[in-house]
Amino acid sequence: MNAEAKPYRLPGHIVLQEPRLRFGSKDQRDVDVHPMEGLLRFGPYSKDKLSAVSNPIRIGMIAPAGQTDRLVGQIRELEQVHQPRERKTYLPQYRGFESIFGVRLTRGGTGTSIELPADLSDRIAASPTPHIVLAEALTQALFALRNLRDAFDVVVILLTEEWKTGFRGPVGDDFDLHDYVKAYAASEGICVQFLRDVSALDYFCRCSVAWRLGIALYTKAGGVPWVLADADPGAAFIGIDYALRAGDGRDTRFAICCSQVFDAEGSGLEFVAYEADGVKMFGKNPFLRREQMLKVMTRSLAIYQRKHSGDPPKRIVVHKNTEFRDEEVEGVFDAFPNADNIELVHVQQSCGWRGILIQKPQQPHGYPCRRGTTFQLGPHEALLWTQGNLPEVAGGKDYYKEGKGTPEPLMLVRHAGLGPMDDLCRETLALTKMDWNNDGPYDRLPVTLNFAGTLATIVKRMPKLEPHSYPVRLFM
Repeated sequence: MNAEAKPYRLPGHIVLQEPRLRFGSKDQRDVDVHPMEGLLRFGPYSKDKLSAVSNPIRIGMIAPAGQTDRLVGQIRELEQVHQPRERKTYLPQYRGFESIFGVRLTRGGTGTSIELPADLSDRIAASPTPHIVLAEALTQALFALRNLRDAFDVVVILLTEEWKTGFRGPVGDDFDLHDYVKAYAASEGICVQFLRDVSALDYFCRCSVAWRLGIALYTKAGGVPWVLADADPGAAFIGIDYALRAGDGRDTRFAICCSQVFDAEGSGLEFVAYEADGVKMFGKNPFLRREQMLKVMTRSLAIYQRKHSGDPPKRIVVHKNTEFRDEEVEGVFDAFPNADNIELVHVQQSCGWRGILIQKPQQPHGYPCRRGTTFQLGPHEALLWTQGNLPEVAGGKDYYKEGKGTPEPLMLVRHAGLGPMDDLCRETLALTKMDWNNDGPYDRLPVTLNFAGTLATIVKRMPKLEPHSYPVRLFM
């Protein structure tokens, strides 16, 4: 029997406004959607705060033999003015570090500039395990700095392409030099900034390098560049991610669960790392038992209360990149018995949907659909395009950060909680602007998951996991 073809009717979509950011001005009207334009106009958010960064910010250095002067030159270059040579519709002029952030940069105290051994390149080239040779050289240099902790704020490490074979482990070994060194440095309380000679010192657009490095150094020194302007007071956002590492027994596995807490302004507070043994596995994904999730959430609550005069959040939104199992849901609710609303959201990165902006009949637009497009699929499911065309940061001109390709939306699936899905999409979109470790207008994922995933992969390499909270800047 031939059934009559009927058009499939979908609900209408909406395009959310680009979230606004607040900077260093006390005037509530002084906001901007462009992170760097806002810094130029109003200065960083923390410039007049009591706990602002030290002035000057002192830079420790670890460099290849004979290349300290190149690294010093890069730091001095941050005080100069630079014009953009790429992304000209988006990237503004860089006006110098002190002009933008209100503090200066200087070299650290005596003994905080270390050159690695002159024969390191030869040893790396000759070794069957170059990643171990390079990692040991860098950790030894950091060990030498641990007793000079009061003489610097951030350590900049210069890596040369000659050492490329040591950046990752061999096939079958998940060693990553960046994660390994960050884990060691974090255990010593040292903030580290890596620089690659080809992508930083030799990069053709000095304006781009200056913006990225300037924001990173200011943030790692304890500064807050910007926060969200339109926030729900009393809300807390928590991101959860896991990383597995082997135990002593052949079949023993531990899950490192990282939970980071953000307040209503989207400002990252601290994070807790919880080592859970005997985790349950569903497919390749670990899931926590009820009592394990309760411990993680209780520690997260303590961080929020410590930063908010003991007051608990009224509303909690928990993001996870896997679904919530029943035991995990129960553990979260156990931890927040007095909250007005708890929303548990699975942020799914791959959903199979695509969106094409049709300008006129049979005439697709030359750019992707607008960033902020949202499309509700059900009472607790929605698609959200966090990538897409964003004229607001390019003077009204079409601008697609990724440059090419058709963006895939995130699918938000709410496993618990009430309220309009549009509000949940709006908050998720805003949190994609809160990664202080780059100069882009947004990330694809909200910062709750961007940071939690990074933290979990780094923390699993820490030799000893202490049961206390960690400043996020140690792992950026």
